[in-house]
Amino acid sequence: MSASGQPATMPAPTSLWRDGPFLRLWGGQSLSQFGDRISELALPLIAVTLLHASTAEVAAVTALVWAPNLLAILLGAWVDQQRRKRRLMVLADLVRALALATLPVAYLFGAVTLGHLYAVAVVTGAAGVLFNTSYAPFFARLVPRRSYIDANSKLGASRSISHVAGPAIGGALVQLLTAPIAVLADAVTFLLSAFLIGRIRVAEEPAAAPDGSTEPPMLTRARQGLRLVVSHPILRASLACCTTVNFFSFVAYGLTVLFASRVLELSAGAIGLAFGVGATGGLLGAVLAPRISQRLGVGPTIATGVVLYAAPIAVIAAAGGPFWVRVGALAAAEFVSGFGIMLFDINLNSLQTSVIPDDMRSRVSGAFSTVNYGIRPLGALAGGLLGTVAGMRPSLLIAAAGGTLSVLWLLTSPIVRIRSLDAAEPGRGPTPGPAGR
Repeated sequence: MSASGQPATMPAPTSLWRDGPFLRLWGGQSLSQFGDRISELALPLIAVTLLHASTAEVAAVTALVWAPNLLAILLGAWVDQQRRKRRLMVLADLVRALALATLPVAYLFGAVTLGHLYAVAVVTGAAGVLFNTSYAPFFARLVPRRSYIDANSKLGASRSISHVAGPAIGGALVQLLTAPIAVLADAVTFLLSAFLIGRIRVAEEPAAAPDGSTEPPMLTRARQGLRLVVSHPILRASLACCTTVNFFSFVAYGLTVLFASRVLELSAGAIGLAFGVGATGGLLGAVLAPRISQRLGVGPTIATGVVLYAAPIAVIAAAGGPFWVRVGALAAAEFVSGFGIMLFDINLNSLQTSVIPDDMRSRVSGAFSTVNYGIRPLGALAGGLLGTVAGMRPSLLIAAAGGTLSVLWLLTSPIVRIRSLDAAEPGRGPTPGPAGR
């Protein structure tokens, strides 16, 4: 069997456009992405407009969504021992749909509380971790190895489109239906995703214990996943780079809107317009990522992407002058940053999928989530502290410098020398591939 779970003699499909199982996965993920944009807007608005929550209470909603990732390393160790990853993904979608649906029901009875909102945040966040740790091995068995970049490009394009159109759709639904009722649209997208994924048929095999021995305890399996990440040159460098750039990007994340409003003196409409125009950079990056990686090589494209993602924060920090220059600087920075993150994510995700052994995928995904996502709230807190002490403009420049320098983790690793996914084998270090075209 190949790494994708298909017989080694079976040729990869010439186009994913004719691959029914992948199209169902892509459709389900696309619907979920649009639903997520609605909830990202609606949940904080429920706290602000309906429950009159304080700034700290509103921030806690976002923090609680991310909090379950701190236990992802343990959940990933458990998921690796479960045979039916598809069923776990369907279960995760159904749990998220049910949790979100409780909000409009409670609203109709006048029973929404802050505690209820917090509970929904935790449950949907935990179900998201279950979905993501199950997704890694499922994707590898569904998509042929040579199609990893193409598949991630299509999934990334859907995510980018959702960021372009999703906020507008979410805003219209909130305006028309109220925030609690608008959340129901997100619940429906999870139901549709569960239906589509449930119809996918793919060979799934359990991770067997070596020599038929008894499976080690969950904590031991979690340590094995973390040990593989730390010992593997590609996984170690990619985690270090991702964690560093995420820390500094979240330093900037909490300051950007505040800086644009108070320092650049842009209206909410102007900021939204700049972000909407900027989000098209992500769509363009997702579409062009396969071609660019073919020309530059996978590793160089990853390194280029992380620089393009982080460096434009400095453009925002340096913005000034006439109104059109301030809006243009914000839009241009968001455009280049969105383009860069697609080059980075699509190629790095594909490379990681290529080198992780089948029986370790969920454990590695869990270890990554615990470290990589766990650093984000710390970055946001650091940004708030730094902005208070040093000011927002210097803080954004620090975030740009720190995020850009995360590329050093790649330049001192084998990743930058990898030209194609064939240059790395599961469970082994890479060998330099042929020069890119």
